[in-house]
Amino acid sequence: MKAKERRKEIVTILMSCGEPISGGELSEKLSVSRQIIVQDIAVLRAEGYEILSLHTGYVVKKSPLAERVFKVRHTSEQTVDELSLIVENGGIVVDVFVWHRAYGKISAPLNISTMKSVERFMEDIKSGKSSELMNITDGYHYHTVRADSETVLDVIEKLLENKGYLAPEK
Repeated sequence: MKAKERRKEIVTILMSCGEPISGGELSEKLSVSRQIIVQDIAVLRAEGYEILSLHTGYVVKKSPLAERVFKVRHTSEQTVDELSLIVENGGIVVDVFVWHRAYGKISAPLNISTMKSVERFMEDIKSGKSSELMNITDGYHYHTVRADSETVLDVIEKLLENKGYLAPEK
């Protein structure tokens, strides 16, 4: 994993966890030394992330990333294409959620920010561990996507629309 991808993964982990994560945990998850994590945190701070160092670990106070929710619909076979499109164009797929008529909002964190994380997610789905949330709402679902700028989100939205994945808002 390259440094830029690793830093993106660090941000994704810190933003999704909700509690401090130690440098040791991050180094273990990302298969690098704690010193590399310390250097990556310094770079991320310089890029505008407010990352606090607590006695229990690192936590993100504020993210400079833009965020948008996309309502989409596609088949299970198209999932890898949808997620790859978002990630390859600079997005982070934060979560997936559906609006169920009886249960209301059902959501799950995804935190997919690299092609490797797309592959891991698809392996879990194909292994039969569980099925995609969209299956309970006839393919309709939502993704919260973060990116470096609104311009990147605009590009992702246009690409999703061109593929026919964007669902009309009612």
